[in-house]
Amino acid sequence: MLKNDLFLKALRGETVERPPVWMMRQAGRYLPEFRALRDKYDFFTRCETPELAAEITVQPIRIVGPDAAILFSDILVVPRAMGIHVELKDNLGPIIPNPIRTMEQVNQVIVPNIEETLGYVMDAVKLTKEMLNDEVPLIGFAGSPWTIFCYAVEGKGSKSFDTAKGFCFSNPVAAHTLLQKITDTTILYLKEKVKAGVNAVQIFDSWGGMLSPVDYQEFSWKYINQIVEALAEVTPVIVFGKGCWFALNEMGKSKASALGVDWTCTPRNARYLSGGNITLQGNFDPSRLLSPIPTIKKMVHEMIDEFGTDKYIANLGHGILPNIPVDHAKAFVDAVKEYRKK
Repeated sequence: MLKNDLFLKALRGETVERPPVWMMRQAGRYLPEFRALRDKYDFFTRCETPELAAEITVQPIRIVGPDAAILFSDILVVPRAMGIHVELKDNLGPIIPNPIRTMEQVNQVIVPNIEETLGYVMDAVKLTKEMLNDEVPLIGFAGSPWTIFCYAVEGKGSKSFDTAKGFCFSNPVAAHTLLQKITDTTILYLKEKVKAGVNAVQIFDSWGGMLSPVDYQEFSWKYINQIVEALAEVTPVIVFGKGCWFALNEMGKSKASALGVDWTCTPRNARYLSGGNITLQGNFDPSRLLSPIPTIKKMVHEMIDEFGTDKYIANLGHGILPNIPVDHAKAFVDAVKEYRKK
């Protein structure tokens, strides 16, 4: 039995004294302990070595004290398992040297055997669970099919992903074939993570906001919803679409247990758009963690007042930034823990 199950209670919509809190990218570059390991091991070595991934996952639990851990990994382990070569370059982010631009290339992409290609992730889950010792729940995650597709087709990060969007509109059959392969792989992958011991999963749709509402339904949401439908029977599913406030109504009708909200949507609007019945997660602007600590605490309490304590998970509106002081991250977490209903 978990010693702290606030996070799971919030996902079930149960009444809680205070909301649970965790931060996207909490196992990351703002922690000196993380940077020490980063300086010794390259990125994919850290992802693929269970002992390193588990240690990095548990670091913020010890240092900052959130109510849930999220497994250290990367959304790009999935395309790598599918036979798409991915490199990570310092200061450039992910690079795919041979981006997918033709049906012929799409046909070469495989739906892999998860145990053979991503077994190291399951080993990391099991080791992390041992290290956590039932203190807090563990979250597993994956990128949305559309977000993975963006990298696979664009070949690198982008401000607009015009090449990826153009491929969808000029070659929709190839685009949908690739999106379906990514979806099938992601379902298999997340199901294995649940078997290995994660307590919930989150789908990150980082680039969903690049699409119009109509195109979002066709090229992103229908694939995310396949994952939600497949996973909801076995674990709570959180969907986070950055810049996707326009899709909250549709998402709110799904079997997702919670929806992530970014900082461009007010708590009131998020409740209204999502139908008012689903747990929401978010939505503190990560840059706001550079504010003085008293301001952070005041703003966090105002955020909880607006969202309400029930059906709510306190979080950032996107991942924590590398330049956030650790004591400011801790102030964010502590402010939630100190919150009391008025």
